[in-house]
Amino acid sequence: MVEKLHPEINKVYFINKYTLLHIISGSGTIQVDFKNYNDWQDKAIYLEKGQYIKFFSDDFVVQKIEFPSKVIFENKEVRVLFKHLISLGYINFNECEECKRYLSNTVFSDNTSEIIDISSKQWYWQNPFKASKQEYQIIFDIKDIIDENYYGNFTNNDLTKLMTENGYEAQTLVKDKIGLSIKNLISNKRLMEGKKKIVFTDKSIQEVSYETGYKDPAYFNRVFKNTTGMTPSEFRNDFDYENRDTFAQNLIELLKTYHTEQRSLAFYADRMNLSVKALSKKTRTKMNASLGQLIRNELIFTSKKLLDQDAPIKEIAFTLGFEEANHFSHFFKNYTGSTPTDYRIKKYNS
Repeated sequence: MVEKLHPEINKVYFINKYTLLHIISGSGTIQVDFKNYNDWQDKAIYLEKGQYIKFFSDDFVVQKIEFPSKVIFENKEVRVLFKHLISLGYINFNECEECKRYLSNTVFSDNTSEIIDISSKQWYWQNPFKASKQEYQIIFDIKDIIDENYYGNFTNNDLTKLMTENGYEAQTLVKDKIGLSIKNLISNKRLMEGKKKIVFTDKSIQEVSYETGYKDPAYFNRVFKNTTGMTPSEFRNDFDYENRDTFAQNLIELLKTYHTEQRSLAFYADRMNLSVKALSKKTRTKMNASLGQLIRNELIFTSKKLLDQDAPIKEIAFTLGFEEANHFSHFFKNYTGSTPTDYRIKKYNS
């Protein structure tokens, strides 16, 4: 199924089918499985069943393609798009000419297997973990085993033994390519599923601990607090799934309105009726970013929009509150890796 949608701000969208999301336009932050992302531009994002996504702004326009399961698993190589290891599963959309042609020319096509084939080729070409195809298959075999067995008495040693019996040095390969131990992967999976059960169900913390592979609820509480900074109960209350807390929405609206003229944390704290310390803490907890980062993100977004409109660089600098054009150019390069001129040239040539 292919559709275009305007997602509601701060609403949890559960992924019930394997899904591609191409964010056509929008500003601000998205959240996928409790992680916030500000670098979603120019990417096509792949999500698997059981994940969720939230949008912290009301101006997003998203193209969504849902795939039937049989398409996904006809070829094991496409797992790389959906089974996320340490971040989002995505392809660099602007570097994939075939992807752009598909999504622009066949937006209402039912033949969705083609974009999967195109995207998996692009993903391997990007080669995010600098591995061979055989090594990727081993790594994702491990991920499959963890996903299927994380809640049992399945240990790091069990997995390493299983893979070693098949001739693979699993522990070394995973650590070398993705920078995490197998134990980390198991712990991360248990914690992620625990978070989902805490905020999206009314199960007791004890039930959640048992269902996610922790024999001792007290130990689960300690691990959870050490990792998130909150107890499971605090985490449930803070996420505020049912009541849709408007904190993020209110802050984003302020940033959109004032980011070109106000950089002071005290200004935003006053508007949110909080102390600077309380606002900073709540922003970090709710949005997984500092207020300074959110202000910079808005400045970068606005500057790219103005560059795309061919506004003079000096005029952009003045609009965004920079005293000199070279100050803006230094800021832009520092946070994007390109000068404003280089960004504009690359955009024209893409």
